[in-house]
Amino acid sequence: MAMTDKTLRSANWFQRIDNTGFEHRTHLKARGALPEMFEGRPVIGIANSASDLVPCNAHLTELAEWVSRGILEAGGYPLVFPTMSIGDSIMRPTGMMFRNMMSMELETTLRANPLDGVVLLTGCDNTAPAYLMGAASVDLPTILVHGGAMISGRVGSQKVGSGTDIFRMHAEYKAGTLSKEGFLDAEYGMSRSNGHCNTMGTASTMGCLAEALGLTLPGSAAIPAVDGRRKGDAQLSGRRIVEMVREDLTFKKVVDKRSFENAIRINAALGGSTNAIIHLIALAGRVGIELTLEDFERNCSKIPLLVNVLPNGKYLAEEFYGAGGLPALMGEMRSHLHVEAMSVTGRTIGEITDKAQSLDLDVIAKFDSPVKEQNALKVLKGNLAPNGAVIKPSAASPHLLHHTGKAVVFDNVEDLDKRIDLPELEVDENSVLVLRNIGPKGYPGMPELGNIRLPAKLLAKGIKDMVRISDGRMSGTAYGTVVLHVAPEASAGGPLSLVKTGDEITLDVANGILTLNVSDEELATRKADAVLPLIYHERGYEKLFVEHILQADKGLDFDFLVGGSGSAAPQRRPF
Repeated sequence: MAMTDKTLRSANWFQRIDNTGFEHRTHLKARGALPEMFEGRPVIGIANSASDLVPCNAHLTELAEWVSRGILEAGGYPLVFPTMSIGDSIMRPTGMMFRNMMSMELETTLRANPLDGVVLLTGCDNTAPAYLMGAASVDLPTILVHGGAMISGRVGSQKVGSGTDIFRMHAEYKAGTLSKEGFLDAEYGMSRSNGHCNTMGTASTMGCLAEALGLTLPGSAAIPAVDGRRKGDAQLSGRRIVEMVREDLTFKKVVDKRSFENAIRINAALGGSTNAIIHLIALAGRVGIELTLEDFERNCSKIPLLVNVLPNGKYLAEEFYGAGGLPALMGEMRSHLHVEAMSVTGRTIGEITDKAQSLDLDVIAKFDSPVKEQNALKVLKGNLAPNGAVIKPSAASPHLLHHTGKAVVFDNVEDLDKRIDLPELEVDENSVLVLRNIGPKGYPGMPELGNIRLPAKLLAKGIKDMVRISDGRMSGTAYGTVVLHVAPEASAGGPLSLVKTGDEITLDVANGILTLNVSDEELATRKADAVLPLIYHERGYEKLFVEHILQADKGLDFDFLVGGSGSAAPQRRPF
């Protein structure tokens, strides 16, 4: 792309020959900055989400050094800055609760400082969407460097996937087929290196979707965290962001509605996390693009599962990268993508994927010979979810995709923990487990508890799946016939609050229907008598969250964050 002569944003700070400019420069010179750094070089921020509290992101500081190297090589001035970091392996109540806070921090930091472009260092589930949302609201030239997945797990002679095999082994432990010692010993083999989950969970999904949106260098999303090429990608990204500033290639010049439709279709072919739905809707809102559940249904309906990676298949992230990663997948589904969509390279998706193809058809399949015919996403509607719910058919049991059963209702997580394993619980394999009040406001934060664990007495009988329904989310590494994101949530007065144990519920995935088989008259009576739980937080971020959070079908953003602030330099400080 052609270079522009647009004045650098950082000039508002560094080109002033007065006391304000003096102060801005002198304090950076105290850190060793040479005078040449202030002589028209693009100033690039490197947003670093590294933290020992988020093991998935702990290695990002090393990547920041490689990004800095690339920026210097290209004639830019790198400035690394930290932000909060959010992860789902340790953080409570759920990382999703703090995604918007992290996006606000990044947005504010970018606007308040002399930055011409930004490189986003991300890893764990909610980190990439938080950073993308914050950067989109400012609209600087932006490139994302994902931290990459950890190497494959090993427990004895068995290869295991992080997240997915935790659920499997816990079920075996509860069923008595895996000893306590065996369950605990597996911890040492499950996670063996830096990086995020090595299955197609939310972290891998969002890395891939950032690439699908055109916001990373091609082929970078699937590079394992410990692979030397991950450092090379960071260095090349540093070089490229300087060029993007000179070309004035901003976030919104890369991403448009076609980009989002590509990401939706690619997520379907990946068998990606259902959390991606929430993140993409929220990100689109920051860019100023309306994205709805209907857009997901329309763009997913004809896309089969092409990627044979857990939890939908049998391989892990290393094999996905070895088979060609995202460019190979995009090449195999090229005719179903908007090939004219742009990327941070300045080239179109079509140019990038022109000759790309799968290097291992057992890992990344041909479009006309997919891994599974089932869609990786289906939007459901009905009197139980008037604003929508979602299910991942590719990770579900085929025999349960059309099912009618009697509800066993749990009012909250505490109720579930108290009763799910009681021998006297009236439940069988045909029952429908319902967990409510774990939505955006009800928990708050919409935790990943939607893949409700099965009752111990059914696990002992060898039952491995049941229909489960909630207003919460589930981990992208999870599997099962699980209906999620029911909107409106129970705590906001949604119909899920009216379900009683013993009511019949029908799930019809093929037709996208979720029905509570109770008359409208009876539901009206129940609603008139219903008393919603009081949701009140006295202070702090929790109070802000419950008062301003949007529902799942709107992306869980704050109502006051939809849209953007722009990149105009704030008023200079008096001095």
